[in-house]
Amino acid sequence: MEKELSFKKYEYTPVTSETMIERSEAFYKMLDKRRSVRSFSDNPVPKSVIENIIKTASSAPSGAHKQPWTFVAVSNPELKQKIRTAAEKEEYENYHGRMSDEWLEDLRPFDTDWNKEFLTIAPWLIIVFKKSYDLVNGVKKKNYYVQESVGIATGMLISAIHQCGLITLTHTPSPLNFLAKILERPENEKPYLLLPIGYPAEGAVVPVLKRKSLEEMSVFL
Repeated sequence: MEKELSFKKYEYTPVTSETMIERSEAFYKMLDKRRSVRSFSDNPVPKSVIENIIKTASSAPSGAHKQPWTFVAVSNPELKQKIRTAAEKEEYENYHGRMSDEWLEDLRPFDTDWNKEFLTIAPWLIIVFKKSYDLVNGVKKKNYYVQESVGIATGMLISAIHQCGLITLTHTPSPLNFLAKILERPENEKPYLLLPIGYPAEGAVVPVLKRKSLEEMSVFL
């Protein structure tokens, strides 16, 4: 028996070209101020804010609308300490043998090392998990374009974090598998990215960087 299709009228509010230009410029200027910050304050962030930014991320498009993601939000200090301990163990190995000389040289302008104190200072951590399949009544159901779908959702998550006045940092300790173990996630979920979320510490600094120009990163045909 074929699955019955269900549709509804798309709700669209037209705007003028002038409004489009104004909105696009304002949104660009807002996001252009986004920076990856490593110095966090421990000031609390309301849980409702975290809930809203996760819901925003979940509005992302996904292959066959499978929504192949789980967002695990952690504020428990003991769990954050476990994550930091395991992450620093992996990062120490990275900085003392796993990373190539070229990689280490590329990281030098950021003045980073294996110490990741932001994992316990930031009031929230969101760990993004990707799901290559779902389990429905014990039966595997394949998901499609998982990497792309979760990547888009993560980008929307980062935008939502910045839009509400908070900071974050894309943290990818490698390998990431310890996160699934600590957070007791099922076997169909694999860690994708870790995002500490909060306010910048007083006096926080960021590297002086220059983003690529429109001409360097785009082609109009």
